[in-house]
Amino acid sequence: METHGTIAPASLDEAEAAFDRVGPTAQVVVRETAKAMEFDREEYSERVTGDVIETVRNALFAESLSVTVGTRAEFDDWRAAHEEYELVELGNPDVERVAWHAVPFAETVLATTFQNEEDAAVSTLRRNAFGRVYRDALLGEESEGDSSGADSESDATGADR
Repeated sequence: METHGTIAPASLDEAEAAFDRVGPTAQVVVRETAKAMEFDREEYSERVTGDVIETVRNALFAESLSVTVGTRAEFDDWRAAHEEYELVELGNPDVERVAWHAVPFAETVLATTFQNEEDAAVSTLRRNAFGRVYRDALLGEESEGDSSGADSESDATGADR
């Protein structure tokens, strides 16, 4: 088993703190991207909205979530030790490799299966975790209608990219 990512909040307060920490980074990323695209002040003011920065913030948070990757047997062992968690599983349950992210404060674990495309599976899982659990918990919004693609229903191959 291996773990990717750094954000693994045990509580909603920890999730909110991590989400707050990525806010300034989102602003810098947007500002530097606009500079690289040679936006002048007027174009920057017109095009760089709060929604743009919020979308980047959501994506930075989601892509930093801690994800465990292992075999189906390792995931099944984890599940046996955490029976209280509701499972949201994406993909084919007969595939040997699994990526998962547990959300203790929601007593939920999200998992996706994959055969070869680990990076795509991890990214898909993170977007789904944000869209299905964190968005509503952090922003009070339902998982529909976000332009960041965080709630994408794509398969683990990254076909929505």
